[in-house]
Amino acid sequence: MKKEKKEKISFIGFLTASIIYFIGSILNFIDKNIGTGTMFLCLGFSFLCLATTHLDKKEDKNNTDK
Repeated sequence: MKKEKKEKISFIGFLTASIIYFIGSILNFIDKNIGTGTMFLCLGFSFLCLATTHLDKKEDKNNTDK
């Protein structure tokens, strides 16, 4: 039970970080900082991918009936 809670907390953490990076990217594009905006956009997608991998691990545990 503790491991599932830790996975949920890390999923929420990665998702929050990706949203913050996306907001930072939008703000940098508005200020015409294209390089920094692109870097923040890539970081946002990276953290979003990390969040989805934590979500997939939880779903795979429920599908052990194969």
